[in-house]
Amino acid sequence: MSEQLPWKYTFPFVQQWTIDETHIDHYQHVNNVAYLTRLEQLAWAHSHSLGLNFENYREADRGMVIRKHELNYLLPSHLGDELYCATWITECDNVVTLKREFQFICPRRNKPVFEAQTQFICVSISSGAPKRMPPLFRDTYGNACIR
Repeated sequence: MSEQLPWKYTFPFVQQWTIDETHIDHYQHVNNVAYLTRLEQLAWAHSHSLGLNFENYREADRGMVIRKHELNYLLPSHLGDELYCATWITECDNVVTLKREFQFICPRRNKPVFEAQTQFICVSISSGAPKRMPPLFRDTYGNACIR
């Protein structure tokens, strides 16, 4: 099903998300914090699928931390909606930064309901200072970059 949806780019990493009561705000829409939480979960799941996990980050004393988010709420999502949530690495300078893009589509409407971009910067976990990506990050994230 997900391969037939109007994705922004080809070959998305996709997970399904069923909206339940915990995701709903007082407007009866999905809460913005729920979307942000889903972004983080999706990014980690994609990294894990590429073979990187937090243990690799600890061993290298490096992490990819968020520098900037851009969140675009296109259509409301409601209780019971099924969303297909996709991510891609769209830029990687193989030095210190990478960018992920996200798109959440409601298959019932066959339309995107949410899109986002996140810019990450590589830092030393122990100091928090910007650092060059280790070879494992460059190889993994660089090779997964779609551009």
